[in-house]
Amino acid sequence: MSFGIFNVPTPVNEPVKEYRPGSPEREAVKQALQDFRSQETDIPMYINGQEIRTDRKFRVAPPHDHQHTLGYFYEGDAQHVEQAIEAALSAKDAWASLSWENRASIFLKAADLLAGPYRSRINAATMLGQSKNAYQAEIDSACELIDFLRFNVHYADEIYRQQPNSSPGVWNRLEYRPLEGFVFALTPFNFTAIAGNLPTSAAMMGNTVVWKPAYTQVLSAKVIMEVLQVAGLPDGVINLIYVDGPVAGEVIFNHPDFAGIHFTGSTGVFQQIWGTIGANIHKYKSYPRIVGETGGKDFVLVHESADADEVATGLVRGAFEYQGQKCSAASRAYIPSTLWPAVEAKMKQFLGAIKMGVTEDFTNFINAVIDERAFKKITAYIDEAKKSDQVRIVAGGNYDGSKGYFIEPTVLQVNDPAYRTMCEEIFGPVLSVYIYEPADFEEIIQVVNTTSPYALTGSIFAKDRYVVEQVTKQLQNAAGNFYINDKPTGAVVGQQPFGGARASGTNDKAGSALNLYRWVSARTIKETYVSPKSFEYPFLQAE
Repeated sequence: MSFGIFNVPTPVNEPVKEYRPGSPEREAVKQALQDFRSQETDIPMYINGQEIRTDRKFRVAPPHDHQHTLGYFYEGDAQHVEQAIEAALSAKDAWASLSWENRASIFLKAADLLAGPYRSRINAATMLGQSKNAYQAEIDSACELIDFLRFNVHYADEIYRQQPNSSPGVWNRLEYRPLEGFVFALTPFNFTAIAGNLPTSAAMMGNTVVWKPAYTQVLSAKVIMEVLQVAGLPDGVINLIYVDGPVAGEVIFNHPDFAGIHFTGSTGVFQQIWGTIGANIHKYKSYPRIVGETGGKDFVLVHESADADEVATGLVRGAFEYQGQKCSAASRAYIPSTLWPAVEAKMKQFLGAIKMGVTEDFTNFINAVIDERAFKKITAYIDEAKKSDQVRIVAGGNYDGSKGYFIEPTVLQVNDPAYRTMCEEIFGPVLSVYIYEPADFEEIIQVVNTTSPYALTGSIFAKDRYVVEQVTKQLQNAAGNFYINDKPTGAVVGQQPFGGARASGTNDKAGSALNLYRWVSARTIKETYVSPKSFEYPFLQAE
């Protein structure tokens, strides 16, 4: 075997294709959409590289056309969770022993596959299965996932190169071992890139993984597994299961080899998981790593020095792209009374021009929310707001779930900054706005800081640089990702490492080396070349 210190390819953010009429990428994804629609896709679990099917089949349908069947996936049970753990543990020694550059090569190849022959397929699966328009699918399931794979290899290289100093006669070394046991990746529906990153980032550092995606994301999860298999991922390194959450948790969180969880989902579920792990801490070989990105109630604070058109654009894009189904989506805004008429007029102009409908029609900006449960939850907030004398419907407020789960982009003007839509995570196309007097700006900063338990993203719109600095300092704990004169969404791997604190998670910053550090356990090795042969030190000598 040859040895060397290898320089990994320098990562560059994947260019986002525009999908203009007549473009090659538009035609390719339209063909992929047609292919998925013309057949019923069989979606098995993958345990130890084998396709696993059961007698419990669940139908997959587009949220924007829930009468159409895209395919079926097979639900497993506790036995399949145990099999996935066994497969991960059996594969662990060989995978951890594989030279890091050969592990990295698999994920770099997966990135190139996604950038090339699988690009239209992963985007089409996301467009249909998760109701994302072509552009939202492109920046998520293609570009962001490609960036995660390439940049994580770069960050792994950086980590492995960090070594301690050595004194004369000694060589000090750090080796970065994978965790002792298996990692559980629990992934959400709303970002295909997250579903791909959570298991692969841990695997890249030598861990083996049990991966459970959201049931509403299984179509694109299948494509991710296809790509990983083609890229040469060994059997058992990542095991994909579709099992009810409590069933999976009962097995995983009682297993002595449980080494960590990589999670994105709701705050309530994450807190329950944390409590379960704490109660079972005596059962584990090591203290498990608990890494989670959870909810958000993301704010936009507007100062009277801001530009109204910029604010309106930031709010419409930040609140309503992907129907507000982003942890980072703008959900509450605080706007001065002097600026509100201009902002309101511009938002109404924008929203009046926005089209809503199926993802296959590329002129639609708004598509469907993910499922009936989300539809009912979001529309209940809207119905309550319509009845309240504390709320004015500025725009939207209508919905229709007969063919797809469609909800108009809805803007609520509230009289009380503590009204529930200003405080609670809705996870849908609902933006609540509170109008304040410019003289009350100092008080509003504190309202922003204390209204929500979350601290994921937020932004300040202001031309006054003193105000920008003041707000940046005073809201330093209110958002893990803070934006100046921009919407609070759209973090790019390698540019804005993503994550929040408080009730929004452990702030381990996906898209940076900080996250990968969580999936290694360092061992210090000190080698002494000429060992002492007596216990005595010079200070012991007599005068």
